Amino acid sequence: MLIYLIILAAVAARFIPHMPNFAPITALAIFSAAQLDWKKAAGITLAARLASDLFLGFFSWPLMLAVYASHLAGILFGLWIKRRQSWARIGLSSLASSALFFLVTNFAFLYAEYPHNFSGIMQSYVNGLPFLRGTLVGDLGYTAALFGALALAKYFASGRTKILSSVRPLS
Repeated sequence: MLIYLIILAAVAARFIPHMPNFAPITALAIFSAAQLDWKKAAGITLAARLASDLFLGFFSWPLMLAVYASHLAGILFGLWIKRRQSWARIGLSSLASSALFFLVTNFAFLYAEYPHNFSGIMQSYVNGLPFLRGTLVGDLGYTAALFGALALAKYFASGRTKILSSVRPLS
């Protein structure tokens, strides 16, 4: 039940005013896949994004497909974390998910506006750089918050003296 409360809080965070691309959905995909089976993680991730898009607005279908697929890639990273959980894997998964989201969504969104050659692709990524900061900060922050909230809840529930004992140290 605790995991579902943490997930619900992450979904609600999408409605708080924020900088562009500062959102919890990819972190939610990573966290839910590390804690639940992949089918539930995929359902939660898609439902969270779709529910928030119903209220915040939709955009072109090619870009939506790229955005939704990029969020779902976070599930693969969550499954990697599940095999051997550590803060290093959590951090690396968040950074890799951010990079993947940047590459996929900027190609889908901006490439149509530029010449279809190497120069056009590079220009689309250069023009997408202002959004990368929000993606990185949001994914890292929300991923740390989700895994940290669970670790703290386990710490207080168990009465252990070693803080954050539910996640192994960096390895």
